[in-house]
Order: sequence, then C-alpha cells, then structure tokens
Amino acid sequence: MPSNQNVQGGKAFGLLKEQQRLKLEEINKEYLEDQKYRDEEDLAEKLESLKNKYAEFDLNDQGEIDMMGLKRMMEKLGVPKTHLELKKMIVEVTGGSSNTINYRDFVKMMLGKRSAVLKLVLIFEDKANGSPCKPEGPPPKRDIASLP
Repeated sequence: MPSNQNVQGGKAFGLLKEQQRLKLEEINKEYLEDQKYRDEEDLAEKLESLKNKYAEFDLNDQGEIDMMGLKRMMEKLGVPKTHLELKKMIVEVTGGSSNTINYRDFVKMMLGKRSAVLKLVLIFEDKANGSPCKPEGPPPKRDIASLP
C-alpha cells in the first residue's frame, strides 16, 4: 500500500486546500474573540465570506496571496494590473512588511477603514455581481472609470 507521501496532484491539492481552510477558520475565531472587532456588525458572516473570498485566490504553499495569485485574481475579475500596480497593492495591504498577503492582512484590510485598491476591487466586484455567487463564464470587461 503506498504511503501518503506519494499522493499525486489533485488529492494533495485538496488536502492542502482543506488545511488552509482550517487555518483560516482558526484565524476567524481569533477575530471573533477580538475586542477590537466586537462592534463590527455580522462579524461571523463577514469573516465566513472573507474566508471564501480569500480561498478563491491561488494561494502559495504557505496559504498566502503572492504576486502571481493576485495577478491571476485581478485578471479573473477583469481588472488586470501591471507588475508595479500589483506590488503597490500588496504593500498597501501589508504595509510593506511582506511581499505576500496573508489572511490576517486580508481580513484587516477588508474590515478596516482604509480603502486599499484590492478592497475596492473586491467590494466593487461583489456589488457588480449582486451576490456572492460567481456567474459562469468570463467576467465582464470593466474599465477603470467605472470603479468607485
């Protein structure tokens, strides 16, 4: 019987995704217990939806959003960005402490008061879709002028 070390592709990926999901849920619990966020309305629902949104990105092995993951997500949303813009978006979220966006940074950005470009794009995308469910097919082309 083969050991788990030899699990190929899909299954290993599924396992990784599952571990990432559990890690995100643990972090969500921290936020739910954090006094700083106790006045946040519907915090549990928001965190659940942020977790799902974060998991839509192509995360790297550490479960973080790197430059390529961000690039692919922006393209998927119909707002492709240049290398420099992507770099700026990441710095905006992490404060320059890292060149990947981890889940805590992501949650802080989405719940925080500051308007990061990434946050605006994601909020805009949710509004444009009218629901958290993704429509099938390619995203509609949008020009930068239509962003809030």
